[in-house]
Amino acid sequence: MPPFSLPRLAASSTKDLPAEGAHGITREARLRILDAALDRAWQRGWSQRPTLDPDELVHKAVQKAALPIDREENGWRERLALLCSDLESVADLTPLGRTIAHGQLVAALCNRIRFHALWRRHSEIAEQPITAPIIIVGQMRSGTTRMQRLLACDPRLTFTRFFESWNPLPRTIGRSWMDDRKLRGWLAMLSVRALNPAFDAIHPTSWNAADEEIGLQSVSIFGSAFEVQWRVPAYTAAVEADDGIATYAEFRRLLQTIAWLRRDDGTRPWILKVPQFSQDLAAVLHTFPDARLVCLSRDPQQVIASSASLVRNQMAIQSASVDPEWIGREWTRKVALRDGRTAIARAGSDVAQVDVAYADVERDWQGEMARVYGMLGMPLSSTALARMGDYAGKSRMGRHARHRYGAADFGLAPRVDELMGEDAGGPGRYLSTVQVHRGTAPAA
Repeated sequence: MPPFSLPRLAASSTKDLPAEGAHGITREARLRILDAALDRAWQRGWSQRPTLDPDELVHKAVQKAALPIDREENGWRERLALLCSDLESVADLTPLGRTIAHGQLVAALCNRIRFHALWRRHSEIAEQPITAPIIIVGQMRSGTTRMQRLLACDPRLTFTRFFESWNPLPRTIGRSWMDDRKLRGWLAMLSVRALNPAFDAIHPTSWNAADEEIGLQSVSIFGSAFEVQWRVPAYTAAVEADDGIATYAEFRRLLQTIAWLRRDDGTRPWILKVPQFSQDLAAVLHTFPDARLVCLSRDPQQVIASSASLVRNQMAIQSASVDPEWIGREWTRKVALRDGRTAIARAGSDVAQVDVAYADVERDWQGEMARVYGMLGMPLSSTALARMGDYAGKSRMGRHARHRYGAADFGLAPRVDELMGEDAGGPGRYLSTVQVHRGTAPAA
């Protein structure tokens, strides 16, 4: 989840867009006060209304970074233009939403500029080893975070921390003794919790916790960090149509840079986890041909309803109108598309992989972790097991237990009965491409 400073399968469509002003939501008083204050400041000339023009965003980032923009072509400029157009014409941003969107995009572009400048100065970063990563593949809300954090309990493995994902470079380019990224990560968490108190129930984390690399994907103006915050159909369609090869090549170099900053010797396998991997698994495997896959599955009804709940929570902070039933339809479609692409990529790969069902981890996490370690060819040490037990105990009693949502809130059917057989992707995997939404069969 993003901080607030912060043959081709079906693509997104604009046909389900509501009429302007439809589905207005009752915004919390504190958000209405912020919106009114920002709007008043702009009208009175006390501050400038944040731009969402792509060229102006790039210009501002160049000025802020005091470095030139890169000329690398991986489609980021086209995606930025589509994203900005959607933000202006579709997302129905509030003043707060506009401010957040502007801040996130300028930050992503500044990171992009500074990464490329660092690579020009330090060509050795391209030689930094990323060996046999452990890639967690699964839908959003399928237990991927829990799996990542259980594995992160093992000191023989390494992982990306929240502050590294969203603040990947220190202010002083290079390897300085002062790492301001940690302070910025801590401040980002404070701002998230102030603006969105429900964040901790949906995705409990901390500035230093193992977390997904979704912030790194934002550097390429790619991935679903933007989709879960704003209604951006043209951008979504462009990301779904992209084969991801160039973007994941850049993603690998971003990881190499983090490892270089750590002075990492590359001997510890890196645990990688972004739900976007399930959409782009073919490109991920092309980029990391020695990867090992831990593939998560969960009842599709729960995946879709929980995903819809997260998306509604994010959109309600930043948009004046939110349509829960559109969210239900869109994430029904999205889950189907990702399941289909994952199944195709897995069927065409001979990398080591293991299937893990959400319900099985709930019932016997120790047994499931033993299976995962069997696939990895590593003994499950007593030290790692004890730390995992600590984490499992705390997470059951922690904030995540308070996340509540209902399928009916998003126009979803009351139950899903159909399971995917072994010939369609592996034992125990649920079929998401079923009629979860009332009267709607997701496109395949």
